[in-house]
This record gives sequence, C-alpha cells and structure tokens, in this order.
Amino acid sequence: MTDISLRVWDEGDLGLLRELNAGTPTALGGPESDDAVVDRHRRYTELSTQDSGRMYVVLRGTSTAGSIGFWEKQWQDEAVYETGWHVLPEFRGQGVAAHAAVEIARIATDLGTRKELHAFPPVDNPPSIAVCRKAGFASRGVHDFEYPKGTWIRCEDWWLPL
Repeated sequence: MTDISLRVWDEGDLGLLRELNAGTPTALGGPESDDAVVDRHRRYTELSTQDSGRMYVVLRGTSTAGSIGFWEKQWQDEAVYETGWHVLPEFRGQGVAAHAAVEIARIATDLGTRKELHAFPPVDNPPSIAVCRKAGFASRGVHDFEYPKGTWIRCEDWWLPL
C-alpha cells in the first residue's frame, strides 16, 4: 500500500482529535471530555516540535485516516519510545495502521535517541495486536497498566529494536 503517508500534527488537527475521541473504546477509558481533548491536542502539537517524540496525522491518499505517534517512556528501567495509533472506522482493516507503524518506526530510528519502540495493545484488541505483528514487532509478554488513571487494563508488550 503506497498511498499511506504521515503529516506532522499541527494546530488545525483539533477536529480530527475530536472525531477520534468520540470512538475511543471503553477499554481505554472511553471518550474524554472536550477540555481533556483540547489539552491532549496542545500536548500533541507541542510534542511535534520536540526531540522526545512526534505525533502525526495518517493520510491515505488525500484523505485523513487517523493518527499515530511516538513518545518517550520509562519501561523496565530503560528509556524507550512508545507508539500508539487510532484509525477512523472507515479505514480500519485495510492495513493503514500497519503501514503507518512501519513508517513511525523508521522516523523513530532516524531520530536516534532510543534503542527500542514499544506498543502496548490491550489483550482483548486483536486488530491492534495484528498491526504490531504486521509491522514487524515481537511480543514480550503481558503486563497490567493503569490507563487512563484509575483504570487497569491487561496489555501485551510488543517491541521493535531501532
């Protein structure tokens, strides 16, 4: 699939974040309040100007398909990058997220400040687990995470050396 590209997140992407937020699964805490979405948008925009990670809009051709990014995380006493994605319903099941994840790994490698990229999909999210597999990540087992704060979820640790 050669029509997948990434564009750096910018001030004009609040509408996309609101649309993605509306479809946030209950397993990930469900949709956030609009104030929380506005705050997240600010953090995404700021992150995209730093060396600690980046947020991107995923494009399929000229259509906006979702978002993906990576950021610094302390994991098992090591500084790594974590990645996450959210694809709009009409683009799911088409390989969009897997292609975007391959590209995000390339970008994180080029940034060159961390040795590993991790994704932590919930164990009950087969589509996201499939994205990890298709993008070349390897599983390192299951862990419990508090996300959002106050909610515990069981996730798989998928990683890729950079």
